[in-house]
Amino acid sequence: MDPVWALRQIAFHLERSGAPTYRVRAFRRAAAVVEELPAGELAERVAAGTLKALPGIGDATAQVITQAAAGEEPAYLTKLVSSAAPPTDSALRTALRGDCHKHSDWSDGGSPPREMAEAARALGHEWIALTDHSPRLTVARGLSPERLEAQLALVEELNAELAPFRILTGIEVDILEDGSLDQRDDLLGRLDVVVASVHSLLRMPAKEMTARMIEAVRNPHTDVLGHCTGRLITGRGRPQSTFDAHAVFTACRDAGTAVEINCRPERQDPPDDLLSLAASLGCDFAIDTDAHAPGQLDWLTSGCLRAEALDIGPERVINSRTAAEITGA
Repeated sequence: MDPVWALRQIAFHLERSGAPTYRVRAFRRAAAVVEELPAGELAERVAAGTLKALPGIGDATAQVITQAAAGEEPAYLTKLVSSAAPPTDSALRTALRGDCHKHSDWSDGGSPPREMAEAARALGHEWIALTDHSPRLTVARGLSPERLEAQLALVEELNAELAPFRILTGIEVDILEDGSLDQRDDLLGRLDVVVASVHSLLRMPAKEMTARMIEAVRNPHTDVLGHCTGRLITGRGRPQSTFDAHAVFTACRDAGTAVEINCRPERQDPPDDLLSLAASLGCDFAIDTDAHAPGQLDWLTSGCLRAEALDIGPERVINSRTAAEITGA
């Protein structure tokens, strides 16, 4: 068994279960260290028992490497796989072809675009949109216009290598206070998927927040309204923003902007009452993981189950479409 594969599988399962970031990073860092070793050195170190002399290799990761190098499934991986919750049947999940919202290490994600794409492909996706943050969100290393252009060039290279799997170009762009979008208009026009989200001034008065959101979802570049209430329901939590949901969702429907069903466990946004309202108004939806790590790409089922409970079928979910249907090309 390939030790690098085993280490990354452990990281994947830890991410999927919501394990602490430091634990996941230990296995991903160990995988990177092993992958960079010259030919033959790993076997020599395993035989000599000197794995832990390498930076980033500790007791747990050394044991995984040793067991994998011996052709065994590491006990750590076996335990994670056996303790994972069994998959829940969802016809809608089966119908999904991609994910419109995920982050890489170009902003606040933990893995490079290639690794995110390869994990998505392994899960059965046909495509995935790369939607790192926009410049205003400096805490998340949002992409300046220059960095976004560099990322577009990288995506073109990766798509040539990963075909027929496809990375769609995209961004999670901040909705600014006046409803404008936090990126150059010409760059937004070059992207396949634009997810527009509020990340600042979440407690602004409902009247102003409503106008702000309507302006954004009516923007011809906006494809998806991301995590519309901004709420957090775990840990210390964060209350949801207040706005005229009927007016905002009506604007989404009329503009052809999908309402995101955000699958992150701490978000589950929109809440049930607002999701029901959006469904009753005839909105389309994007069921997205908002993944910041490869294992989180497997969080789609919770959103699918919520949609199915409201009889939202795949015809109303944009990520059930092919990449060509999404991009028009």
